[in-house]
Amino acid sequence: MNMATKTIKDVNLAGQRVLVRCDFNVPLKDGAVSDDSRIVAALPTIKHLVEQGAKVILCSHLGRPKGEKKPEFSLAPVAKDLSDKLGQSVHFLNDCIGEEVEAEVAKLKDGEIALLENVRFYEGETDNDSEFAAALAKCAEAYVNDAFGTAHRAHASTAGVTKHLSPCVCGFLIEKELAYLGDKTANPERPFTVILGGAKVSDKIKVIDALLEKADTIIIGGAMAYTFALAEGRKVGESLSEPDHIDTAKFALEKAKEKGVKFLLPADNLAVKDLDFGAGTVGESKYFEGNIDDGWEGVDIGPKSIELFKAEVAAAKTVLWNGPMGIFEIDACNKGTFAIAETIAESDGISIIGGGDSVKAINMSGYSDKVTFMSTGGGASLEFLEGKELPGVTALDQA
Repeated sequence: MNMATKTIKDVNLAGQRVLVRCDFNVPLKDGAVSDDSRIVAALPTIKHLVEQGAKVILCSHLGRPKGEKKPEFSLAPVAKDLSDKLGQSVHFLNDCIGEEVEAEVAKLKDGEIALLENVRFYEGETDNDSEFAAALAKCAEAYVNDAFGTAHRAHASTAGVTKHLSPCVCGFLIEKELAYLGDKTANPERPFTVILGGAKVSDKIKVIDALLEKADTIIIGGAMAYTFALAEGRKVGESLSEPDHIDTAKFALEKAKEKGVKFLLPADNLAVKDLDFGAGTVGESKYFEGNIDDGWEGVDIGPKSIELFKAEVAAAKTVLWNGPMGIFEIDACNKGTFAIAETIAESDGISIIGGGDSVKAINMSGYSDKVTFMSTGGGASLEFLEGKELPGVTALDQA
């Protein structure tokens, strides 16, 4: 599926007006961009088009303005940040559709860049409204999608516009995402070890199911490990778990046995008496092997689990990590997550960080420059790993 999508390398867009869907959904603080990683990720595609002599028209959403023009969700700060990084001016337009926008875009010279205002200022964006898509497409001739983070949504700027523009190809970022999350997990260098964490089995069961077909080892951490512990007949105290998903967990354990996949659960856990997430504090803490006593809440994997998991990761040729091992945002509970981050960073194999909280955790741990690939998608990464087709990708020209 994924290798067939045409990329920016398959076409020459010189002299053409190209609508580029980026993921500039970045956090803002005091009217400036506070984390620019998504902007940095978009630069290779933008530079390539500029060098080719295309007229580059960037578009994106930011936040959830719910179809209203709200100044706090304006992309103006992104235009400034982009101009600084590219060393050339990015013309910011205060709308994304309409005659004024079309007139401004018509003035662009080859190699010049414009950024349209937030597409979600219109309800037609998330509704994938055909009239809005046509209006958006009116300013351009060709289309490049490089917004992997929204590729799992069939919106006007990710799917609808492709009916009006040609060619429609993906940029370097989506190409890379498809290669790492698709190809390198479908045909991995073995042993292939998957580490899954996070809170809910129900969120990840489809991913577990899909990866049981491909992995040699699956390691489970985070709160979802407590649901697996319940499935194995252990007690978990006050730990976050999903008792109504015990059968789901049992099914995964049985499938792993059937497939000969090594399925590792934590051998020990760090548990605390009082947890205040908002204040970032925990009360008395204690390590438990096996059962966790009543009144205690599991918040991280323990030292035995860390050693066990580290040995497994070190032996792997391909590692995919999605989801933290515990409440890594609190210092007292981040040892497991950061130990995994460090081991992945030091491993010689291919390391793929599957988006969301794992990216946040690896950035916090200081090892982000030591991994092979970090996905920019949260929901998109999960859906793609589940084996779902992404509308933002399938809408593009296929080779």
